[in-house]
Amino acid sequence: MADRQRRAGAAAGQHDQRDERERERTLSVSPILSVPPALLVAAAGGSGSGKVAEMMLPAGDEERFWALVEAAWAPLGPSATEARQALARRDPAEDVWNNQALGLVDSMLPRFLDQLADLTRELPAADLVSLDRVIERKLYDIDRADIQEVTDGSDDGFLYARGLIVALGRDFYSAVARDPRMAVPDGECEDMPYFFSRLHHRRFASFPDTGSGISRESASNPVGWAS
Repeated sequence: MADRQRRAGAAAGQHDQRDERERERTLSVSPILSVPPALLVAAAGGSGSGKVAEMMLPAGDEERFWALVEAAWAPLGPSATEARQALARRDPAEDVWNNQALGLVDSMLPRFLDQLADLTRELPAADLVSLDRVIERKLYDIDRADIQEVTDGSDDGFLYARGLIVALGRDFYSAVARDPRMAVPDGECEDMPYFFSRLHHRRFASFPDTGSGISRESASNPVGWAS
């Protein structure tokens, strides 16, 4: 793991000078003003009944979620988008920790999370619950033994690995869902799985009830772990 982190850090460093001027220019623009208001409006509705666990996500909620993830990456410059696309399209047989794109993305994750916090810190409770419901479902759907075989990790480690898969955006998420070899061994984004839940708690002194009847915790999806 230490060797992989050193390789990722070295790869990221090769891009820093090239992108610094572009990042300074884009980060100087208020992310709230640069994002269309429609991206920040979650679908209304109650928590539903005990049958909600069997329902598919409303398309509007999921679209808004992925648009918000992209909006949080956007101020980091075109190199962030290119790197994430490279990871989603790479040869799954290669050692991903030798891929310069991973080093760049890994170095940008803290800034991505900061941007996501800026975009969502003023959202009302209902919107945060909606976003938390989406990420809960996205994590649940990739709670699978074949993906865990690639990412490795304990229960918490696999949760954080799935957090990284979600944080890298829809294209990377879809690539891993189709072919688990696309996942990043030992890769993690610890803050992502409960990002909106914790924001809700900080702002409203309570954790949201998604009403879904499912859990994002590892090994909670019986279909994903069926032998």
